[in-house]
Amino acid sequence: MERKRYFDGIEVRLNFLAFRIEKRGKQNLLDLNIHAEDFYRDFFNLLFSWNLVNLNQTIQNSEAIDLFDSLNKIIVQVSSSNTKKKIQDTLDKKAIDRYSDYSFKFIAIANNGKKLRRETFKTPDNIKFTPSQDIFDITLILDHIRHLPIDKLEEVYLFLWKELKIIEPDSPKLDSNLAKIINILSEEDWNIQGQIDNLHVFNIERKIDFNNLVNTKPIIDDYKIHYNRVDQKYAEFDKMGKNKSNSVLGAIRKIYIDESTKNKNLNDDKLLMLIIEKVIEKVEGSPNYERIPIEELDLCVSIFVVDAFIRCKIFKNPEDYSHVIA
Repeated sequence: MERKRYFDGIEVRLNFLAFRIEKRGKQNLLDLNIHAEDFYRDFFNLLFSWNLVNLNQTIQNSEAIDLFDSLNKIIVQVSSSNTKKKIQDTLDKKAIDRYSDYSFKFIAIANNGKKLRRETFKTPDNIKFTPSQDIFDITLILDHIRHLPIDKLEEVYLFLWKELKIIEPDSPKLDSNLAKIINILSEEDWNIQGQIDNLHVFNIERKIDFNNLVNTKPIIDDYKIHYNRVDQKYAEFDKMGKNKSNSVLGAIRKIYIDESTKNKNLNDDKLLMLIIEKVIEKVEGSPNYERIPIEELDLCVSIFVVDAFIRCKIFKNPEDYSHVIA
């Protein structure tokens, strides 16, 4: 189910960010806290259709308030320190008086805010603040995300995919996982007719534009760098007389043809995400599947799907533009 995969990917990335901020904070490394202001500005604008801007862009080292939205009258503090004293000190600052009739929101970027939501605060008469609703942590954010429409859920997932990379490209596990998935996909009977032809490499940017892949372009950009790694893995299997590349590419191509035929009105962004989802389902459904963390499985399958995109096995190619590499 796509909803579950999107939500799981969102949950992993948000908790990963909170974990890193907390651990680095204990070492007095606070650079992520600064970047978190801009991250949550864009993230909350996406989630709630707000118009937050970073106040530090106009007022250097702004006191008490990090983000504000003049249209919806919202002020926000983003902090890794989620204590009652921290919030109360902010509400007591004179700087907050200039935001008469604004709603105050507090984002706890590293720790749970459940206890804080039960606290009572002394709030200035001209400021609106309801702790149970206005103190955000990962739990409260995920509760909101869980019930989003599927299109919005996908949009949030893609945003976090671009912003939060949770696996390094050279992870020691990556080669092993790629090999496992090659084995699983290549063992399926895909009714492949004939052989996959020579590799076609072309201007990837042109193909992305040609297929109007706007929202999923970051996925292709991120994973196209693994083309040589996948090619090396295919070559290793092929040297042993196991033509895995034909089988895997044929498997992904068959999914592409089946899904594009069944979902003719689906835009190409959604089709690419659907192909990744269907390949994941096929891998998880294999009797030979050895469970790996969902984020690692997502990464590996995405690499294979992007690789198939590069090799001209899925999506339309720009007319009269291809290079053949034997």
